[in-house]
Amino acid sequence: RYYVGMFDDASYHLLHGIFGWSAESVAESGMGWADVRHVIEYQEEVGAGDILEVRGGIAKLGTKSATFHYEMFNLSRQKMAATLESTSVYFDTRARKAAPITDQMRSQAQDHLIALD
Repeated sequence: RYYVGMFDDASYHLLHGIFGWSAESVAESGMGWADVRHVIEYQEEVGAGDILEVRGGIAKLGTKSATFHYEMFNLSRQKMAATLESTSVYFDTRARKAAPITDQMRSQAQDHLIALD
């Protein structure tokens, strides 16, 4: 559960960094993100006191969804601890349905697209 929480916190940072999105903006615009798929690969045990860094980017941008890739790196041990592939739908919270990703968002995302091996 701690891994998921750290990845979730990282997603807020990434969405804010790319799109300027925040929880407060949902109340104003009615638009947010809904996670629909998570695939976590645990690669290395994390110990109490280990210093972790989570990095992320956009692996794929669709018409109404984005697939994000995150890496949790253990700085203390210099090893990858876990990865997350997360698919999120751009979501109209008032209509309760997926919404198209705008051209402006697509433009903002360009610098954050990553290639996966």
